Amino acid sequence: MGPLMDVATLEARRAAGQRTVLLDVRWALGDPHGRDHYLASHLPGAVYVDLPTELAAPAVPARGRHPLPPAEDFQAAARRWGINDGDVVVAYDDSGNMAAARLWWMLRNAGLQEVYLLDGGLAAWRAAGLPLEEGPAESLPGNVSFADVIADDSMSAGSMPAIDAATAGSWAGKGVLLDARAGERYRGEFEPVDPRAGHIPGAVSAPTSDNVDEFGRFLPAPELRRRFEELGITDDVPVAVYCGSGVTAAHEVAALEIAGIRASLYPGSFSEWSNNPSLPVVTGNEPGGSVQP
Repeated sequence: MGPLMDVATLEARRAAGQRTVLLDVRWALGDPHGRDHYLASHLPGAVYVDLPTELAAPAVPARGRHPLPPAEDFQAAARRWGINDGDVVVAYDDSGNMAAARLWWMLRNAGLQEVYLLDGGLAAWRAAGLPLEEGPAESLPGNVSFADVIADDSMSAGSMPAIDAATAGSWAGKGVLLDARAGERYRGEFEPVDPRAGHIPGAVSAPTSDNVDEFGRFLPAPELRRRFEELGITDDVPVAVYCGSGVTAAHEVAALEIAGIRASLYPGSFSEWSNNPSLPVVTGNEPGGSVQP
């Protein structure tokens, strides 16, 4: 089944009374009103997840704008959302799963197996004419355990591969490093939030917007496979992904998984990288680009 669940499958589970934990992760850069959007309209029974406070630790320059939180904090949040060990979890948002993919990656990384993104998100549910609710949903506390990542005391040492800045800097020498941000940010033409504009030397531009169709649904696996092959990715080439702060890069990891390709995530991403003056940044349309001061 991969990382996706479609609307028909989710509705069939709901109609059959099968236990499914629904999590609403509405967040977008520049829009701090995710909870308000959720309260106005959400899938029946869906619990709101606040990305900046529950899927990230406080921002610090050395770790970026959305550092991974301590594993114990993430476990406590997952229990608040009502997740039990063995549950089927479906995450969604209203932006083509660009935010929900962060939760998908983190739960998979913490060891959960049955974690899915609702393909097309809230828009697909609405388009199917299915019911919505207002106000907060109540959930009983869960008992899920993230013992393995807690034992390692690091969310970067879980079930999903992850890399750090040092590895990201040398990745292009052995594989393909994808930059999942918009092309203008990759090229250094526009940088709204991070201290330097451009990209990590050797990185290839691969905007997450190209992973989905006009309705916010992921492209079919063969189309995603072709997209990544055109970027130089084959089965024997190691792949890693970064974005601005480690959020939409998780969407690229999901798209690669749909295409049958396992990829590593650089959680600190460009917000961490660009805050370190000792690390080079390049601009332009090519992976090598022009080195910036």
